[in-house]
Amino acid sequence: MAERSYFDWNATAPLRPEAREAHAAALSLTGNPSSVHAEGRAARQLVEHARADVARLVGARPADVIFTSSGTEANALALTPSIETAAEKKPRGKLLISAIEHPSVRSGGRFARDAIADIPVDADGRVDLAQLGAALLKTVRPLVSIMLANNETGVIQPIAEVAAMVHAAGGLLHVDAVQAAGRIAVDINALGADLLTLSAHKIGGVKGVGALIRAREDIHFPEPLIRGGGQERGLRAGTENVAGIVAFGAAAKASLRARAEEAAHMLALRNRLENGIREIAPQAVIFGAAVERLPNTTLFAVPGMKAETAIIAFDLEGIAVSSGAACSSGRVESSHVLAAMGVSPALRLGGVRVSLGYLTCGAEVGGFLAAWRKLGGGLCKGLSDRSGVAA
Repeated sequence: MAERSYFDWNATAPLRPEAREAHAAALSLTGNPSSVHAEGRAARQLVEHARADVARLVGARPADVIFTSSGTEANALALTPSIETAAEKKPRGKLLISAIEHPSVRSGGRFARDAIADIPVDADGRVDLAQLGAALLKTVRPLVSIMLANNETGVIQPIAEVAAMVHAAGGLLHVDAVQAAGRIAVDINALGADLLTLSAHKIGGVKGVGALIRAREDIHFPEPLIRGGGQERGLRAGTENVAGIVAFGAAAKASLRARAEEAAHMLALRNRLENGIREIAPQAVIFGAAVERLPNTTLFAVPGMKAETAIIAFDLEGIAVSSGAACSSGRVESSHVLAAMGVSPALRLGGVRVSLGYLTCGAEVGGFLAAWRKLGGGLCKGLSDRSGVAA
């Protein structure tokens, strides 16, 4: 079987060697990290070392890292009306989210559906700050959730500006940084976020581990999402996934150390890929190309092409890509992100996401473009033949 090329890093990243080694070593431990005997203390020590490495990735304090089972769970914990601070213990009046959030945020956590309001984005996929300001004026004690970088387009949001507006309105800001961590610099304090979500498998850890990170210890959840024991400072009951957490820490440490070099590598390859896409199919639209994006992400479409057709064609060529929409149930659906950006229904049905990683090489990009020449070039010729306009 020919070697395949993986261009779906935004869905999940391959396991980093450092994470694999740390995970394997941790699996040999017997102790429960809540136990007081030597075996328990050894497990606890590994968890706390990993907590420090995850905190360092985003400029936080280890004490403010809450381990969860996933980024989705971390988002659900963050989105709770009863969240308190030392200054104010009244419930949050409303949840404001951008129209391009991940489904785990769009579900609203523990907010009632009528207490959730969407904030529009512009044609480039950036949150409309004027609309956010107007919504903040109408909301008492808001909780706002805006992702740092979109999982489909890679577009980076102006989080520091958002934070200033939210805090001026007396609100709290949650930032889903799942896609951004390890690809761009992420500092919870520089961003002004009060809460920040991470996921281990997006940075080369194992699946089934995430984290919610507080900017300060006085942010408190009176109603933990999972109740039981006092694990994770009483905020997330259940015996910790020691091996998964240890691998998370190792992946965080490795990605922080190599981030600048890896980002430059991915950006050079992404630029080559996008230039090739346009050269082969001049009608191709690359979404969010006019604004700052993650260095590894391209979402594109060609009029007349369906994403499902393109994904299958690439797969048959040994290349893994995805549609612009989340495919949690194996279906290719119209992207709510592109809809929010005002993209026409026909064009957004053709959104194909190509996401690279630090292991992606130039030969793989060349192979992608060769496959695209077969698909996209043929498509452009067909469109040209029908319209009488040269492609």
